Amino acid sequence: MDKIVILCLFVLTYVLIIALPNHKTWTTGGVALVSALFLIIVGVTDGLAPLKSIKYDVVFMLAGIMLTVGVFADSNMPNLIADKIMSKMPGAVTALVVVSLLSGLISAFVDNVATVLMLAPIGLAITKKLGVSPIPVLISIAVSSNLQGAATLIGDTTAIMLADAVGMGFFDFFVFNGRLSMFWSVELSALATIPVLIFVFRKHKGKLNYASENVKVKSIIPTIILLVNLGILVCTSFLPESFDVKLFGKSILNGVICLTCGIVAVVVYSLTQKQKILESVNKSFDYHTILFLVFLFIIIGGVEKVGIIQDLANIFASLGDKNVFLLYTVIVFASVIFSAFIDNIPYVATMLPVITGLSGNFITPEVTTALYFGLLIGATLGGNITPFGASANVVAIGVLKKEGYSVKNADFFKIGIPFTLVAVLVGYVYTWLVWCL
Repeated sequence: MDKIVILCLFVLTYVLIIALPNHKTWTTGGVALVSALFLIIVGVTDGLAPLKSIKYDVVFMLAGIMLTVGVFADSNMPNLIADKIMSKMPGAVTALVVVSLLSGLISAFVDNVATVLMLAPIGLAITKKLGVSPIPVLISIAVSSNLQGAATLIGDTTAIMLADAVGMGFFDFFVFNGRLSMFWSVELSALATIPVLIFVFRKHKGKLNYASENVKVKSIIPTIILLVNLGILVCTSFLPESFDVKLFGKSILNGVICLTCGIVAVVVYSLTQKQKILESVNKSFDYHTILFLVFLFIIIGGVEKVGIIQDLANIFASLGDKNVFLLYTVIVFASVIFSAFIDNIPYVATMLPVITGLSGNFITPEVTTALYFGLLIGATLGGNITPFGASANVVAIGVLKKEGYSVKNADFFKIGIPFTLVAVLVGYVYTWLVWCL
């Protein structure tokens, strides 16, 4: 009974988000409250479970990067960077594609949400100079960041989980057991998506004819703090677990780093520019996006708690029937579908032991590796199908909304769906050829 109720609430949430995109914060908030109360009342979980299901690392990281990027944008540095990029580009399409690819490159080493927040001001500055809508540009930045998150050990939480389960180190993402690894599969997929991006920006064909402007930067301090933040995130990925900081048993080290940098950036910038600190915070902070993610984590936590995700994972174990290609295909594309609607972290966490349990008998170590990589490809890219399938997508839409742009579901689907299909198909074929033939 508890599974049926929570599943109905979960489905209702996403139906309402799609039907009422402008009210998604309060929609998820209401359903999250009902879900949490139901789980507590029926005794499935304790009163602290909703709080424990929140990914504080993501929330803190998001809040901190928002603060840093807010003053970074106010400093006029994004306009200078946009000016330099555009002055070197032969055409508008090239400029817009380069920004999207730059998002992917950074995301291979930095959290996807942080990447989107770092590049959003630059994307907005470029579109303002070109006089075009920023909606497809920021959506492309988001989906590109989600793609490249699986390229390295430090690019995404799911990559870290895979490395822990399989025993992979940082360089194993480049070459593993003598064969080309995840990095090359992701990069090949990224190259395959360039035609998709060119098609998305096809209306802006022609020469740029852009004259470089004399852009003046108010302060270099936010840029320095942003780069320091980026450097610390990369360095901490190599620290042993004993250095970690946890809340409710979950790591929040990256979140604490970003939040600290954000607070320092706002305070120092406000003082040097003689602005009120609270005024700078209000300019930078997107409360609706933060609340939406918090509520979404609570709902997904309920789905995971009652065992719905585990039930879905168990179905895969019965599908192989000694046909490894069928099993591989189902894992990849089912992961795409599920990750479009549920968070990929609990999904991947549940599926990893299932794949491990399939090892042996008719499944060789090479096939097992292909299943692991296929899981990561599908789960990482599946979030690009829907506006709410990945935190980076939610953040990009939040930035656009704050700028006064209303993003329709169709705006996201026409970019996210073809981008995902092309990237997944390339990664799916490449991984099978490398590991199973």
